[in-house]
Amino acid sequence: MPKRALITGITGQDGSYLAELLLAEGYEVAGMVRRTSNLNFERLEHIEDRIRFLPGDLLDEGSIVSALKEWGPSEVYNLAAQSFVTTSWNQPMFTGEATALGVTRVLEAVRQVDPEIRFYQASSSEMFGKVREVPQTELTPFYPRSPYGVAKVYGHWITVNYRESYDLYACSGILFNHESPRRGLEFVTRKVTNGVARIKAGLDRELSLGNLEAKRDWGFAGDYVRAMWLMLQQDAPEDYVVSTGETHSVQELCEVAFGRAGLDWTDHVVVDERFFRPAEVDLLVGSPEKARLELGWEPKVAFADLVEMMVDADIDRINR
Repeated sequence: MPKRALITGITGQDGSYLAELLLAEGYEVAGMVRRTSNLNFERLEHIEDRIRFLPGDLLDEGSIVSALKEWGPSEVYNLAAQSFVTTSWNQPMFTGEATALGVTRVLEAVRQVDPEIRFYQASSSEMFGKVREVPQTELTPFYPRSPYGVAKVYGHWITVNYRESYDLYACSGILFNHESPRRGLEFVTRKVTNGVARIKAGLDRELSLGNLEAKRDWGFAGDYVRAMWLMLQQDAPEDYVVSTGETHSVQELCEVAFGRAGLDWTDHVVVDERFFRPAEVDLLVGSPEKARLELGWEPKVAFADLVEMMVDADIDRINR
């Protein structure tokens, strides 16, 4: 019998790439989705007919229990969250309910329905925040600088707690920033590449951004979901940093993106203080050494190639 997996957050960037990977590996895949009138399956259109969709909500443990009982997965990937850092200051309570307590609800449902299920939690480099060491590893202390980062720390530690308390196969991937043409428009990478495409097409003249000196470790989402899957194929559950080990500034992002379209970023980018964070995270860069040694995982898409891929996709989309 083929393995069965359940993905929360399947309609997001990571969910769509993970669903592709699992289908390619021979899994039967189900996605847990909230009942809503405007559910967007755009990222899944090419594989939608191969996925089972089950109603469920991270704010409702009963619905998660029902989804697990109906589908009977051997693996659960918890990718759903309120995942936009800026929104977490405007909606801190909801961010806590979904991104922190939502993890507990999924873990508790797994414990009740079938403790043999292998569980993956999507942790985040935002947990490191005001970094204590460079690069960040699995042992670096957390110092989150946003309600989102704080909520992710809770989700990370409750996963460790359930692993140690109930002997669940539960692990976290501490993923650094990972992007793709499927990234939401609210994230800075996609904001830049979409802005470049609009300027190239003559639809806009300027692009307003916040802190150009902020530095991140950016990789390709399609590479990173393979690390998620590999974590659940090991003999024992452990947590892993997933990153490229390289850091680039928002300014570098602009240089590559505008350059791809034959434009000079200094002619179009405007710094707007409205887009600065209340508490800034200046530098994030991870060490993927443990993932490389134990999972055999390495990123395949380089930073410049990733940015150019995204620019090309946005230019093509706007031209169409």
